[in-house]
Amino acid sequence: MRTLPLSLLLGLLFLSASCSKEEESSKPLPPPDVVVFQTEAERVPIHQEFVGQIFGFKDIAIRARVEGYLEGIHFEEGSRVEKGDLLYTLESQPFEAEVAAQMSGVAEAKTAFAKAESDLNRIRPLAEARAVSESDLDSAVALYNASIAGVEAAEANLRAANIQLSYTKIHSPISGIIGKTKAKVGDFVGREPNPVILNVVSRIDTVLVQFFITETQYLLAARLYGSQTDPVDQDPADPDLELILADGSVYPHKGTYDFADRGVDPSTGAMLIQASFPNPDELLRPGQFARLKALVSLVEDGILIPQRCVTELQGTHSVFVVDDQNIAKRRQVEAGQTIGSSWLIREGLKAGEKVVYEGLQKVRDGAVVNPILRDKEPPIQEST
Repeated sequence: MRTLPLSLLLGLLFLSASCSKEEESSKPLPPPDVVVFQTEAERVPIHQEFVGQIFGFKDIAIRARVEGYLEGIHFEEGSRVEKGDLLYTLESQPFEAEVAAQMSGVAEAKTAFAKAESDLNRIRPLAEARAVSESDLDSAVALYNASIAGVEAAEANLRAANIQLSYTKIHSPISGIIGKTKAKVGDFVGREPNPVILNVVSRIDTVLVQFFITETQYLLAARLYGSQTDPVDQDPADPDLELILADGSVYPHKGTYDFADRGVDPSTGAMLIQASFPNPDELLRPGQFARLKALVSLVEDGILIPQRCVTELQGTHSVFVVDDQNIAKRRQVEAGQTIGSSWLIREGLKAGEKVVYEGLQKVRDGAVVNPILRDKEPPIQEST
């Protein structure tokens, strides 16, 4: 039996391997698998955050309405007080002396009135009998009328003195939280440069949040809310506002718009807006700062796509769109606000188009791909 030489056998094996490699390389590669996101047109609410300051529903300054030395403080700083509670007392002796003097004046005026009345009652019948002249009667009548006016004036002065005396006891005008006292016992109050505002009482079961918007933002909001015939029934254009506190937490209660100021401040170009928030737990206190998230516009038929679909190069945004022939084509788009993990596309995409979501490194312009549809992300209401 003849055997092939070793060199010939090795040559045949090498030739066979080369042919199989050429056959494999000549086969076309399958298109790469890429995950695509199919766009949909939807109503997209655009929110914006503003920095606002919190005020009490009522912040009432407590002032001394008369001058004097502070004699007593009748509350605990930072505590709750009820309407009518006694807060401060001032020295009352000068005002009590004034009341006593006015009481004496009233008594004197009433004595003069009694004499004038007696004289008139005596002179009138004499005048009718022609026992006295008409001028005597006229004089008695004038004195009687003057004594009536004197009694009224004395009583008015007494009432004024009592009012001044009542101002030496300062009561809370509302129920709420009282702050730190700005005057101590022994201070002379009621006149500058001594403390005029003794304290502040705040009602905080509801709080007010004030913030400023630009003239452009005002115009957008006016067009948005001005077109709503029933502002209560708006979805998703709900006028409720969210409050984001200093620690980043979202306040659990929604707020509502109260009013916009009558005009734009020409020195700043800003307009004051006020909103109110319920505060049943009294978590919010006057003077706090918080971020207020408000709806500023609505985009009808907006296109949202995940941010990872978008490629940015030197300020230009582009995506890969897969057509009906599964050909990926690069397309420039105009990106708007970011909303959560999505991007609002202003121009460049239509509803129903497929955008490459995963596998961008496998795609080149004009290449054929194998698109795998990805489920749409749930809507996110956050916006920047």
